[in-house]
Amino acid sequence: MGVLVTRPEGQAGPLCDLIAARGGRPEPFPAIEIRGPLDPRPLQALLDRLGGFHMAIFISPNAVRYGLALLGERRWPPRLKIAAVGRGTALALEKAGLKAGIVPKERFDSEALLAAPELNDVAGRRIVIFRGNGGRPLLGDTLRQRGAEVAYAEVYRRLRPAADVEPLLRRWRSDIQVVTVTSGDILDNLAAMLGARGLKYLRETPLLVISERMRAQAGKLGCIRIILAQGADNVAVLRALCAWAASETRL
Repeated sequence: MGVLVTRPEGQAGPLCDLIAARGGRPEPFPAIEIRGPLDPRPLQALLDRLGGFHMAIFISPNAVRYGLALLGERRWPPRLKIAAVGRGTALALEKAGLKAGIVPKERFDSEALLAAPELNDVAGRRIVIFRGNGGRPLLGDTLRQRGAEVAYAEVYRRLRPAADVEPLLRRWRSDIQVVTVTSGDILDNLAAMLGARGLKYLRETPLLVISERMRAQAGKLGCIRIILAQGADNVAVLRALCAWAASETRL
């Protein structure tokens, strides 16, 4: 089974290895590029004031990776509470020696995090959100509506890669049986990169997404064979792929 893996270059390896270990054939095709900020100086000034915040929210493993790299020699303020949107983000924090005390237990998105009791009573609290450039406004806007003072630490940039898609399109129908996308930006980029012919192929191919929001996004693109994983981490994606493959075998 050929699985198109669209994670960024340098971050697809672990998922590809898991797919290969289960007998699949991973096909890496990065549909997003992650880079650091063009000018880190405003972020450095924000990080100098980190001890004045009550809570830090990390949106993704990349927010952890790039945010903590910018932190440099500064120590994490011991009283600063940490929230993570998903398991992969919480695991990235744990590997860096930090523990997220607030992590959604089921769905892993901004909506689920906002439902946590700790984020309901935030009036007068100062909250910093570590994310990429131009992220969804829902989390920050809702926290402000609840009375919090919110600052964004946009610690990385998300770019659309320049790629030659023709080699992929020539062998799509023979080699690609399922596509995995783990963010809305990746799905948007992939659709744009594939062009009209590739979008037709994408619509014909089972598509794995990681949230109901992304399922709706895929539906708007015309995709109808949608697989819903219970998270963006590698284990959740692999579990959903295996369940789908087993159901296909039974048909």
